[in-house]
Amino acid sequence: HWLWLPAPALMWDMSLDSPSSPGSSMWTTRRDGEVKLRMEEQGPGSEAPKTVHQLFQESVSKYSNFYALASKKNGKWAKLTYKMYYDECWKAAKSFLKLGLERFHGVGILGFNSAEWFIADIGAILAGGFAVGIYTTNSPEACHYVAENCSANVIVVENHKQLQKILEIEHRLPHLKAIVQYGEEIKEQRPKLYSLTWTAAAAARFIMLRDAREKQEEVVSYLPLSHIAAQMCDIWAAMALGVQVYFAQPDALKGSLVETLREVRPTAFLGVPRVWEKMEEKMKSVGMKASAIRRKVAAWAKGVGLQTNLKKMDGRLDEPVNFRLARQLVYRKVRKAIGLERCTKCYTGAAPITRETLEFFLSLNIPVMELYGMSESSGPHTISLPHAFKLGSCGKVLSGCHTLIHKPDMDGIGEICFSGRHVFMGYLNMEDKTREAIDEDGWLHSGDLGKHDKDGFLFITGRIKELIITAGGENIPPVPIEDAVKNAVPIISNAMLVGDKAKFLSMLLTLKCVVDADTGEPGDELSPEALAFCQRLGSKATKVSEIISSKDKAIYTAIQKGISAVNEKAVSNAQKVQKWVLLEKDFSLFGGELGPTMKLKRPVVAQKYRDRIAQFYTDTEPPSGEPSARP
Repeated sequence: HWLWLPAPALMWDMSLDSPSSPGSSMWTTRRDGEVKLRMEEQGPGSEAPKTVHQLFQESVSKYSNFYALASKKNGKWAKLTYKMYYDECWKAAKSFLKLGLERFHGVGILGFNSAEWFIADIGAILAGGFAVGIYTTNSPEACHYVAENCSANVIVVENHKQLQKILEIEHRLPHLKAIVQYGEEIKEQRPKLYSLTWTAAAAARFIMLRDAREKQEEVVSYLPLSHIAAQMCDIWAAMALGVQVYFAQPDALKGSLVETLREVRPTAFLGVPRVWEKMEEKMKSVGMKASAIRRKVAAWAKGVGLQTNLKKMDGRLDEPVNFRLARQLVYRKVRKAIGLERCTKCYTGAAPITRETLEFFLSLNIPVMELYGMSESSGPHTISLPHAFKLGSCGKVLSGCHTLIHKPDMDGIGEICFSGRHVFMGYLNMEDKTREAIDEDGWLHSGDLGKHDKDGFLFITGRIKELIITAGGENIPPVPIEDAVKNAVPIISNAMLVGDKAKFLSMLLTLKCVVDADTGEPGDELSPEALAFCQRLGSKATKVSEIISSKDKAIYTAIQKGISAVNEKAVSNAQKVQKWVLLEKDFSLFGGELGPTMKLKRPVVAQKYRDRIAQFYTDTEPPSGEPSARP
C-alpha cells in the first residue's frame, strides 16, 4: 500500500511493520497512519503482503549474479549485479540514518534517472523513511513545497545545478539535516553538504561479467522517476522479475533516446504518446528522402502490415506470404533503425495517444499496447496484451483489480472508478482531497470518463475536468477533436480546443518545428516534415514566423480546409471549431505547456494565451458557418 504526497512528489511507506494496531479505515493522511488491507478470498488479492525489503531479498536470492543496473561511464557500460545493488542500497540506508533520517521523514531525490537515484529511493525505504522523487524541472519554490510537505531530513541532488535550488530554500526547511550530491564533485564546501559515491568504484570492477542467463529482460530507464510509470516499470517490476535496467542519457527526451535504444536493443519499451509521435515524425521525414521505389515498397509493406495486424486483433492469426515478405524487406529494417528489433512488448500510457499513431506503428508490425492507471492506483489498472487488444482501448482490467463505471449515461459512459489492493493509502496531509478521491465504499474515483465494450475492453472517452461545457450546456471532450485536426493537417504539432462557457469553440494551433537538442526549446525553423508539407502546397516558407507574419495563403487555406473537413464530421454545430489562431512557439517542457511526461497542461496554456483566447470572443462579428482564422 502507498501513501502519496500531493503532486508532483510521491511517497512510500512499505519498509517496516507499524507498531500500532491494524488500521480499520480505507485511507489515511497521516505519515504514521495505517489502512485496512483490501484482502480478497482468492487470486492475486489474497496473497500475503510483502515489504520492499522482502521483495528485494527474494530477488537477490533468485537473481544474485544477474546484472541489475547498467550506467554509461566514460563511454562504457558499468554494471551492478543484483547482489551488489542490494548491498549498495543498505549502505545508502545506513548513510541516511547516520545523517539523521528519522522514521516517516522524507528523503528528497532530485536528479535524472541513474543507479544512484534507485539506490537513494530504496535506501530511504529500508531506513524507515519516505522516498520522495522531485522533478528535475521543478523551480526552487516547487522543490520547497515537496520537501516541506514530507518533512525531508535529507535531500539527494545530482549536480551543482540542482544543488543551487536546494541551497536557495535551505533556510526555510527546518527538518533538513543533510544535502547529498552524487553526480559530480562538490564545487563548494558547506556545512550539511555531503558527497556520496555508491556505485562507480564497485561497478567498474565488474564490467566484464557475463549475464547469468540469456533470456533476461532488458529495458531503458528514461521517463521521470518521480512519475508512477517509470517507478513501477524501472524499479519495482524490474526488481520482481530480475530485469536489467540501462540508464539513458539526461537528454533522452531531447533526441538521444533512439541512440541508446539502438545500443541496448531492449526487450520491452514503455513510451509516453509524445515519444511515439516524435519517432513517427522522424521516420516519416526519413521516408520522404528515400527513392521513389523505396517509398513504393514501404507503402506496400505498411498496407499489408496494417491489414494483417488488424485481422490478428480480431483473432485471425494466419500470416500471409506477402506479410512474411514485407517482414524481411521492411519491418525488420525499421525495427533495427529505432533499436526495437528484440522488443516483444511495446507499451504506451500516461496520456491519450491518437489512433493514427497506433495505426502507423501497427502498419510497420510494431503493435503498441495501451496501459491505463493512475499514480493513486500504483500505476496500471488495465492492460492490453498481444493476444487481447483493440485499437483505441486501454485493454482489460488486471487480475485482482476491479472497475466500476459510476453513473453511466445512455451510451454506458460514466466516471471510471477503481478498487483493489493497488489503491493508495491517501494524500499526505490532505484530508479533503483524499475524501474526494476515495468514496465511502472504498472506490477510487479517477476523474476519467469511459465505458466497457461487450468484450470487457475499457475505452477512455475524456476527462471530467477537461470537458468543455459550452454556453448552450453541451459537454464536449476536447481530445478527439484536437486529434482529428492534427491528423487532417500534418503540419500541426499541437492543438488545444477552448470555449468553456462560450457560445462556440475555438482552437490554439502550433506548427512542427526544429527543437534545440540541448535545451528542448522549440525553434523558428520548420521541421523537415513541415517543410515538405509547405513545398507540396507551393509555399516557400521555411520558418514559423514567416508563415504567421505573411499569413501565408497556401498554409492558412490548407489549415482551414482541414478544420472544415473535421467540422463536417461533427455530431452537432456546438462541436464545430469556429475560429483558430497560429501561435509563434510550439508547446514544450521548456515553455511549461507540457508536463514531464509530455502531457498537455491545459490551465498553463489557457493562462499563457488568455489574451489570444479572449480575442476569439470579443470580436464584434459573430462566427458564420465557416471558421475564420486569426493572424
